[in-house]
Amino acid sequence: MRQTIALKGTVIAFGREIENGLVVVEGKTIQFVGPADSYTGDMPEQVMEVKDGWITPGFIDIHMHGIDGHDTMDGTPESLQAISRALTRFGVTTFLATTMTAPYSQLETALQNIAQSNREGMPGAQVAGIHLEGPWINPRYKGAQKEENIMPPKLDAVRHLYELADGLIKVVTIAPEQPEALEAIAWLEERGVIVSAGHTGATFAQAAEAVEAGVRHFTHCFNAMTGLHHREPGVVGAAMYHEQLSTELIADGIHVHPAVMSILYRIKTAGRLALVSDSMRAAAMGEGTYDLGGQEVQVLGAEAKLADGTLAGSILTLNRAVGNMVTLSGVPLPEAVEMASQTPAAILGLAEHKGRLAVGFDADIVVLDKTFEVKSTFVSGKEVYRREK
Repeated sequence: MRQTIALKGTVIAFGREIENGLVVVEGKTIQFVGPADSYTGDMPEQVMEVKDGWITPGFIDIHMHGIDGHDTMDGTPESLQAISRALTRFGVTTFLATTMTAPYSQLETALQNIAQSNREGMPGAQVAGIHLEGPWINPRYKGAQKEENIMPPKLDAVRHLYELADGLIKVVTIAPEQPEALEAIAWLEERGVIVSAGHTGATFAQAAEAVEAGVRHFTHCFNAMTGLHHREPGVVGAAMYHEQLSTELIADGIHVHPAVMSILYRIKTAGRLALVSDSMRAAAMGEGTYDLGGQEVQVLGAEAKLADGTLAGSILTLNRAVGNMVTLSGVPLPEAVEMASQTPAAILGLAEHKGRLAVGFDADIVVLDKTFEVKSTFVSGKEVYRREK
């Protein structure tokens, strides 16, 4: 017999806040969403009353490397399972396991591990695929990636990693101005991979050419790319100009100023702007010294940096990103939630069953308190995390 549960409180659905709302779940699927007084079915015996908070769809992080002391590049089932469990503490129910620039042998191990772990299943947040960030980037815009491991995107190598990943590569970050990049972009786009311009020194014209070849997305906008200038719009200008294309934002108030976060939201709107964490293994771990691809990272306060001061990913979590868009940039809560759920679901082609609280959708649900901390997380109708009081 399939378990039926209900959550009652302020529900974020249909682009608004529904006070005294109700979400009813049967098995793995949502059966009702709306005002509680309009529900005519039998009320489940198990009802979670949510006071002083919100009931939202589960968050989807399409760009995260690690958390809680673990990293995708560890290449072990234990690390990926630990990441899956840790993400539920911060409202993430679906994620892309994200790699970084490394020797091909290490990338191969990581991709094979993700494919195998995906077949065996995850204990918490579910892997929707892989985001391959590097090694096909511009050395001048490498950020915290190791320059010695950066490679040109030769088609044979692109094909090899794609096939090795068992079809799980969903997003590839690439510098489109690099030699042979346009051919690789077109090949990936033909196979349904979302090609993203990132870690790139492209001009506006080169970015436009890449869009013609198949680029459909921009990796962590403003960071590790050519900036906006009134005579040379750069990749940032291309991300803003091509309104139909989606864009990532690390909304920690450090990678991008809150005012600029607000500007990007107004230009792209919630439907084309995806909040990402770009988190590394230090996320949820506190201050200290950590490793990122063989490089020492120092975490102090809310910043993670290499010895030379370069930002090294982030220690952001997606629930905090949602809160920051509301509190720092004045974005309405339903739209901030959309950028962490419905928008990434649409980018990944999952919008027909994930990213919203709606009848027939997967019962991926998060309960937030008024400070945007997570109280409970449900994946496919199962409560996988509950905060200890």
